[in-house]
Amino acid sequence: MAAAFPPGGTFFDTLKKSFVDVPVDPTKDNAIATTEFLEASESLVTLFDVLGSVAFNPVKSDMLGNIKKVRDRQLAAPTLSETLQDLVRNELKEKKHVATEGLLWLTRGLDFTAQALRANIDNPSEELSASFRGAYGNTLKPHHSFIIKPIFSAAMGATPYRKDFYKKLGDDENKVNEELKTWLSALEKDVGILKEFCASKEAKW
Repeated sequence: MAAAFPPGGTFFDTLKKSFVDVPVDPTKDNAIATTEFLEASESLVTLFDVLGSVAFNPVKSDMLGNIKKVRDRQLAAPTLSETLQDLVRNELKEKKHVATEGLLWLTRGLDFTAQALRANIDNPSEELSASFRGAYGNTLKPHHSFIIKPIFSAAMGATPYRKDFYKKLGDDENKVNEELKTWLSALEKDVGILKEFCASKEAKW
């Protein structure tokens, strides 16, 4: 497999949009810009290509399917969907919840990814499979049916060795760690805002 990063750079240089660049408006109850968030989410999905196993294809297609549900709503009602929170409120007013449900599942998928990477950074001796398995148990697994669980569980066991994974993110280990932490903190911030919002009465259907 070809390197997932430019010479002297890291995987994070290849992202079309980073979560670091997603506008969040603290004056409007942490409203998250829809377009940039969806682009950053699509960019995150390319991380599963770095993990390098077809076992991750269901995880990828699940997240991309949920991104599409949110984007379809945004395209249908752009002026009502400039932020994710407005998109949800306005869709629910119309007694629909396709994009709202898509955002809930997308948030769970992003939370799964964030928790796995955070566990792996915080525990330098832990293999990726353990980090991803733990994160799956905390995020997606409780909501998955008995048919889906084994498909996702297979992906958790198909992760590369830790040392191989980090090498695929860049040659300079310190640079990779620094950029990963910056990107991950921004992802965690957005996920935290969305988890709280999705659990609120405003986002219920």
